[in-house]
Amino acid sequence: MKKVNLLFTAVVLLTCISNVCAQDWPQYLGPNRNSTSPQKGILRSWPAGGPQVLWTVDAGKGFGGPVIKNGKVYLLDRTDQVEDIMRCFDFSNGKELWRYSYPAAGTAMFPGSRSVPAVDGNYVYSCGHNGDLYCIDINTHKPVWNKNVWKDFGGDKLPIWAITQCPLIYKNLLIILSQAPDAGLVAYNKLTGGIVWKTPNLGNETYASPAIVKIAGEDHIAMVISSTNPIGHKELPQTMGRIACRTKK
Repeated sequence: MKKVNLLFTAVVLLTCISNVCAQDWPQYLGPNRNSTSPQKGILRSWPAGGPQVLWTVDAGKGFGGPVIKNGKVYLLDRTDQVEDIMRCFDFSNGKELWRYSYPAAGTAMFPGSRSVPAVDGNYVYSCGHNGDLYCIDINTHKPVWNKNVWKDFGGDKLPIWAITQCPLIYKNLLIILSQAPDAGLVAYNKLTGGIVWKTPNLGNETYASPAIVKIAGEDHIAMVISSTNPIGHKELPQTMGRIACRTKK
C-alpha cells in the first residue's frame, strides 16, 4: 500500500482558522463541476514550510480522488487485480468509518483507481476500473443497485487505460459515458438504476467525464471525445477528437 497525504484536505481545513466552515466538495471538480469554489477566505499563499498536514491514510496507488460531504470523505480505492473498495473517512481526523468492496479483477497500463465518486442525498455513486457502476447507501453501507457500463452494452476487451469515468448527477439522473459498442452516453435513474435514455456509441475511446454546460439558456450535456489513440489503436484510421453535446431532454 502507498501512503497518500490528503493535502487538499489540510488546505481546505486551514480556512477554518477564521471560523469559516469548509465547503463541501461532493463530486469531480467541485460543487458545480467546474473546478471553482464559491467559498470565501481561502488562503492566497502558503504558510512558511507549506500547508499543515492534518492526517494521512494508507491507500492503493491510482489516479482517482476523494470527495467531501457533510463531514465525511469518500474515496474509491483499489487493490489492483483484485477489487474496488469504496471507503468512507471522518473528515476531521481521517478515521475510516466504513468500507464496501466488490470483486474487480484485472489490470491496465497505469494500474490503480482512476475515478472520483459523487455524493447526492443518502447515496454515493462510483464507477470502477472495469466499468462497475455502484449506488451505495451511505447509512447502511450497502449497494442499492449496480450495473456495468462496459459489459452491459457489448464491451469485451477493456480500453487500454480501462474505464475512467466520474459519474455526473443531474436532477433525477446519473449520467456516464459507456464507451462500449452499443452505447455512448447513458442516463440512469439515480435511485433505481433503470436506463432512462442512451445515445449511440460516440466514437473513439475517451477518458473524460460528462459535464453540464448552458447553451442559449438551456442545459446541455457535453462530452469530449478524444482523437484516435495512436498507441493503442495503430490499426485504426487516425481521426481528430470532437465535442458531443445533448440537450437535457
